[in-house]
Amino acid sequence: MTVLTGLAVAGCNGASSAAPTPATTETTVPPAPVTTLATLHRSVPKYPAPNTPSDGMVPGTWYKTSVLPVIAMQPGWLEVRLAQRPNQSTAWITTSGVTLSTDSYRMVLTLSTRHLQVYDGNQEIGDFPAGIGTTTNPTPTGNYFIAFKWPSLGPGYGNFELATSDHSDTIQSWAGTGDAVTAIHGPIDAYADQEIGTTGARISHGCIRLHYSDLNQLANVPMGTPLTVVA
Repeated sequence: MTVLTGLAVAGCNGASSAAPTPATTETTVPPAPVTTLATLHRSVPKYPAPNTPSDGMVPGTWYKTSVLPVIAMQPGWLEVRLAQRPNQSTAWITTSGVTLSTDSYRMVLTLSTRHLQVYDGNQEIGDFPAGIGTTTNPTPTGNYFIAFKWPSLGPGYGNFELATSDHSDTIQSWAGTGDAVTAIHGPIDAYADQEIGTTGARISHGCIRLHYSDLNQLANVPMGTPLTVVA
C-alpha cells in the first residue's frame, strides 16, 4: 500500500441547476480502438443525461488536470468516465470548456493470467507479468482509465507511477487519507520482483506491480488511456 501525499494508493489504496445551452457542433466518436479524450479546463456541471438538471460537478483537476475518456456523444454533449468513487462512475457534460483529443493506447489486465497487455491501435506492444491484488484485497474488475502520472515514491516504485480511476473495494481509507486508489508501479522490492517472475503473482493490496523494465515502457501512455480489468 502506498500513500501519495494526500492520495491513498491501494495495492502497495452541489445544488442542481438548469442545463446550459450547449454548443451545436456535432462530433463523432472514432471507431475502437481509438479513444476520444476530454480535457477539462475548469470544473464543470455533470448531468445524469443530456438536457436534464445538473446533479453535481466534475472537478477540473484531480491531483492533475482531468483528462476523461469519452464513451458516448450527442450534439453538444459528452458522456465521460469519472476518476472518483464509486468505481466505473460516468456522467454527461457539455462540450463547453472542453478540449477533445484522441488516444490510440489501451490496456487490459487479466487477473486469471496475471498479465497486463498494452496496445497501440490494434498492435499489442507489451504483455507484462503483473503483481495483482490478493484474494483478500483483490484488484477490482471493470472499465477504468489512467487518471494521472505521479513521480516515483522511491526506488522500489520505479521512475513513476500511473494512478488509475480504479479504487479498492476492500480498503476505503488507507492510513486515514480518505481513499485507496489502484496504481501501476514497480515491484516494491527484490523479493516481490522475483515473485512476479514471468507468470505474475497475487501479492498486492490491489495495485498493479510491474518489473522496472516493463513499467518504463509505459512512460508515454497518455492520461485518459483506458484500462480494462477482467477476471
